[in-house]
Amino acid sequence: MKPTQRTNSSGMTIVIKIGTTSICDEQSHFPILSNLSGLVETVLKLKSQGHRVIIVTSAAVGTGLRRLNMGTKPSKLAARQAVAAVGQGRLMALYDDLFGQFNQPVAQILLTKNDLSDRSQYQNAVACLEELLQMGVVPIVNENDTISTQGIRFGDNDTLGAITAGMIKADYLFLLTDVDCLYTDNPRTNPDAKPVLLCDDIGALRDEVSVSSGGSALGTGGMWTKLVAAELAIAAGVTTIITHGSKPGHIFSIIDKECIDKPLHTQFIAKNNPMIDRKWWILHGLHTAGTIYVDEGAAKAIVSRGLRSSLFAAGIVGVTGPFNIQQAANICLRSADGKEVVIGKGIVNYSSAEITRIKGANSSDIADILGFINADCVIHRDNLVRVVNEQQLANPAPAASS
Repeated sequence: MKPTQRTNSSGMTIVIKIGTTSICDEQSHFPILSNLSGLVETVLKLKSQGHRVIIVTSAAVGTGLRRLNMGTKPSKLAARQAVAAVGQGRLMALYDDLFGQFNQPVAQILLTKNDLSDRSQYQNAVACLEELLQMGVVPIVNENDTISTQGIRFGDNDTLGAITAGMIKADYLFLLTDVDCLYTDNPRTNPDAKPVLLCDDIGALRDEVSVSSGGSALGTGGMWTKLVAAELAIAAGVTTIITHGSKPGHIFSIIDKECIDKPLHTQFIAKNNPMIDRKWWILHGLHTAGTIYVDEGAAKAIVSRGLRSSLFAAGIVGVTGPFNIQQAANICLRSADGKEVVIGKGIVNYSSAEITRIKGANSSDIADILGFINADCVIHRDNLVRVVNEQQLANPAPAASS
C-alpha cells in the first residue's frame, strides 16, 4: 500500500473528536443540536477551503439511553453494549440528516483495537479512510462498542481519535470537550486554576497539572485521557488541540498561522521526527498481551543508541502472559528495589510458555530446549519499539499500567 502522505498547508487533514457531553445533554440525553449543527457547518467550511476532515464521535450510549428512555448508563457490560447498539444507528441517522441538508455524504467507520492488531486489517482501514476522503466523503468514526471487550478496547474515544489521526497522518487532531482548554486544576472547583496554552513536554506537564477527575456520567474520558491521546498523536507528528466543543468555529482561527488573536485553547506540539508507521502501529495499534522482564544488560543493549539490539532469551529473567507467537508484549526492567520501567514493546517470536522455558538460555540452545527454533531472538529489533533512552533508563520512573 502506498503510504499516506501529509498534505500541504492549503489542504490539510484534520481529525475532530467530539465528546459525549458536547453531543448529549448529561441529564435528559437529548442531542445538543446547536453543537452538532455548528460542527457540521465547521466541517463543511473546512472542506470548502480544501481540507480533508474526519469526525471521531462519542455518544452512542447517550443516544441509546434517550431512545430506550433509560436514566443512567448500565453497569453491566452486555447492557452497555446493547444500549450502544441502539444508539449508534440513531447517532448516525442524526449526522446523516444534518449533513444531508447540504448534500454532503458521510460514512460510518466502526473500529475495535482488535481490528487494528492485524497489520493487513490496519492497512485496509487506512486505505478505506483514504479512499473516502478522496471521494469527498466525511468519515465518522466510532468504537464498535457492541463487540469490544474490556481488555482490548481503546478505552475512550480520545484515544481512538489519536489512533485515527496517526493512521491517516493527519496534520491536526482537535479534541472538543466541555472546557476551553487544559487547566492546571479543575477550574470549576479551583478558582486559581490556570490555563495551559502550549505544551512541548507532556511528561513534565503531568507533574504540573491535576487531571485526576474522570469523565462525565455518560462519557468515559476526562483530561487524563486527553493527555494520553495527545501523547499518542504528537508521537505520530500530529499537532493536537484541546478546545471547547460548543465553539467548533474556533478551529479556523487556530489553524490560521497568520491569526494573532486566537481563542483560548491548549496546543500540544507535534514531534519533529515522528515515529515511522510500522513502529507506531506496534506501539499503539497492537494490544499488549503480556510483559517480558529483562536484566540490566539486556535493557542497556536494547536502548543504547550504538547497539539498538534485538531481545535475546539470554537477557530474559521472567514473563507474564499468556500470549502467543506474533502478539505484542511490553519489555520491562525490574530493579533490585522493586521499581519497574517499561523500556519497549515488540512482536514476539515465541509464546509466553516457550519464553518461560528458554529464558536465560543462549540462542544456540533454543532448538535443544524446545525441539525447534523460530528465530535466534525473542523480539527482532525491526519489530521492537523503544520508549525510553539511555538517560531515562539510568533514572527510571515507575512503569505506567497499560
